[in-house]
Formats: sequence, structure tokens, C-alpha cells
Amino acid sequence: MRMRVLLAPALPAVVWGAVAGWWTPRGPGTVGTALASIVVSLAVGLLAGWSSRSRWAMLAAPVLFALAVELVRLGLRGPTVDRPHLTGLGVAALLAGRGVHGLFTLLPLFVSAAYGAGLARRLDGTAPRRPLPRWSGRAGVGLLAALLALVTVGAAVPGRTDPIPGGIARFDTVASAGRDLGLLIRGADRNAPVLLVVPGPPGGSEVGAVRRHLAALERQFVVAVWDRSGGPRSWSAFRSAADWDLADEVDDLLAVTRHLRQRLGRDRIHLLAHSGGTVPGLLAVQRHPELFAGYVGVGQVVSLREADRSQYADTLAWARRTGRDDLAERMAAQGPPPYRDIWAYEPLLTNEAGAFGFDRTGASEDETGAVGNLGVPEYSPLEKVHLFGFLDGWDVLYPRMQDLDFRRDVRELRVPVWFVDGAHEVPGRLRLFDEWYAQLRAPRKDHLVIPGAGHRSLFERPEAFVAYLGRVRADAGPAGD
Repeated sequence: MRMRVLLAPALPAVVWGAVAGWWTPRGPGTVGTALASIVVSLAVGLLAGWSSRSRWAMLAAPVLFALAVELVRLGLRGPTVDRPHLTGLGVAALLAGRGVHGLFTLLPLFVSAAYGAGLARRLDGTAPRRPLPRWSGRAGVGLLAALLALVTVGAAVPGRTDPIPGGIARFDTVASAGRDLGLLIRGADRNAPVLLVVPGPPGGSEVGAVRRHLAALERQFVVAVWDRSGGPRSWSAFRSAADWDLADEVDDLLAVTRHLRQRLGRDRIHLLAHSGGTVPGLLAVQRHPELFAGYVGVGQVVSLREADRSQYADTLAWARRTGRDDLAERMAAQGPPPYRDIWAYEPLLTNEAGAFGFDRTGASEDETGAVGNLGVPEYSPLEKVHLFGFLDGWDVLYPRMQDLDFRRDVRELRVPVWFVDGAHEVPGRLRLFDEWYAQLRAPRKDHLVIPGAGHRSLFERPEAFVAYLGRVRADAGPAGD
């Protein structure tokens, strides 16, 4: 009996784990894959429970499945699939990665194995030879089944965007190198200039921030917000670490730009890039100026290596000055950047708001940044969780961009350029920008510094930013051409 309990769930659970590890290595990313994962897991769990006649299959099937998944995806890199780290980012990555994957696979395996075993014993009149574990009682399984029902309903709810009478409001999918990239397009006037928004981190999304804080732009432009590869609406576009570099991000951006030109009938597109998005954004404009009416860089990157070293020195001094001895010791021990992965950068990322804090009175967005904008209906429940997919993209791409320096690599642009910074931007970044901006040649260039704002100035002080974009539109002409 014991061998049957162990072996009966083995084959279907292992096979399904191997398939899931290949098919959805970072977890289901769409409504279809999430629901399919639940259905297959229910079938496999039911089979495991039925064939073993024991509720111990509730443990055996999920454990075997999880082992198979982990073995198949051993070659993947990123916080959501690497070994867990007991830090703030590590816990977020664990919940967004293995946690969500488990809800769609381990939970239905567990529940259906219990029902399969119970049904089999009831039909053949057998009884368990030893007391069942307390957690396998009817009440416990019933509660988990109710939780599974809620998870299934949540997974089935798609994102939506409110219609704009006489305008355009739609989700689009753009093919790039065989991968699907998600795009939200909204505008009150279909004939207005097109503004393509590029979010900051690789795998990032600013759909929530743009809808929540910059909806007024939809009266001036057709606003297209792109989820970068690995973002909530571009989840299937994750590349393997070996095949993912900055050139891929630039190619994706150009594919989205060409899609918009064809979809909306424009010769040229306005490009708005923020933070890390300014890297592929600026390179795309440099290489193909004929596609763009102008470029707006917010929190413009110039040299990641030098900016990070300056931020490191300022953050370390702040930690020592304010008595944060553990943080200071960790930073001093690992030395200044660049680093190999996101875990070493975590002290800089998680302490930026504290080390470079400012008075946010009256600001539209608070310190939570993109996470604080998850409430918009354009994000489905599943996509809200996948916002943390940027951790994997950042981990892979950021270390590979350390040799980039626009003071050397981009000294001239052939389109008008506008730049925006918050007055409370990290000082090292501003110093680098001022040095690069002084030497940059372009048909037109302008720089706005917004008081009472930091790195996310466009979302923190949207009134000033929207007014500035009104000037950008006027300078470019009525159609942005």
C-alpha cells in the first residue's frame, strides 16, 4: 500500500511538472495559460488521488510536480526563479514568482488529490488504515477548494479600459522576434500626435501610473503605453538570460513604433521615455531618427556606472550619518558598484527614497511609485502580480549596460529633444546629465526642472509635466510631423 501511495501520483505529476516548467517557466502570464494550468492540475491531482486511494497524494503530487518544474527551469535566471532571498525584494520575488505559480498549480493539485482519494475509497468501500492528517479533513479541504474557486475567478478577469466616445481606447499586441508585446492606446482625438511611453526598468510597466496621473495627456495626444518585454502585458516575451541584451530592447521599441505608425497612420511618433527606458529610447532615436517627431527624456540616464557609484557614496554617508549601522556595514563590505545581480544593488534600490527624501506635500504620487498605481482597471488581477516581473528583467539586463556612456556614445541627435528632471533627483544623476546636455547637439533642445519632484517627476507633479508636453506638441506642429 505504501509503495502504491508513493508511486501512483509520480508519473502524471512529474510529467505535468516538466511540461509546466517548459511551457510557463515563470508561471502563467495570461488568462488562458492560468486557467489551463488550473484545469490540468485538477485533472492530474484527481488521477493521483484516485489511483493511490490515499490522501497522502495531496502531498506527493504537489511535491513531485514542484521538483520537476524546478529541474526543468534550472537554466533560468532572475529573482522570481532563483533561490529565495529573505530580504524585502526577495520576499516580493518569492510571492510574485513561486507563490503565484503555486496558486495555479500546487493548490489545485492538492485539492483535487484529496477529492480523488475520497471518491475512490467511497466507491470501493475501503477505509484508510491510519488516521488522516488533520489538515486533510473535509473542512480544511473545503476551505482550500473555496480559495481555489476565488483564484480561478480572479485569473479569469481580464484587464479593461474605459471607452472614449469619438476617440480611441484599446489594447494592442505587437509581434517582435516571435514574442508578443502588450500596448495600451488611448486618445480623445484619433488624429492627434502619437506619444509612445517607454517605462523605466526592463520588464517594467507604467500603465497604472500613466492612467492615474497623466490621463490629461489623452486630450493632447494619442497616448500609447508599452509594457517592456517581461512586463504584465508582455509576460510571454521573456527571453532567456543568454539571449537578452540591450539590442533586443531597442528592436522591441522600434517594432512598437512601426506598429503605431501603421495602425494610426502617422509618419513619425513622439517618444517619451523614463529612467531606464531612456537607454533604449535614446538609442532608437539615434539609429532611426526618421521614425520620430521628437524625444522626451525624463530622469535621463547618461552613465549607469558613474551614477550608481555616486549614489553609493551618498547612500553610505546617509546610512552612517543616521545610525543605520547594518546597512552601512553591508554596503562597505560589498564595495561600490557595478555588481553582478540585483541582490547587491538592493541597498541602493530600497533606500533611495530615504537617502534622497524630500517634502512631497501636494505630490500626486507617493514613495510607492509604480506599485502604488495598481488599482487601475487596465491591470487584470494576474497582471498586477506580474508587475514584479521587472525584477527578473532588471537582474539580467542592468549589469550588461554598465559600459554605456552617452557622453561618448550619443553626442548628436537629429530630432528635437526635451528633458525633464525633478529638482530632488539623485544629485549624481543630475551632474552627469548637465555635463552631457552641455555637449549634446540637436535641432532643438530644452530642459525643464520641476520643483517638489524627484526621479518620478512626471507622475509626482503631473500638472507641470502635462503643461510642458503641451509646449512639445505646439513646437512639433498640429500632427506632430
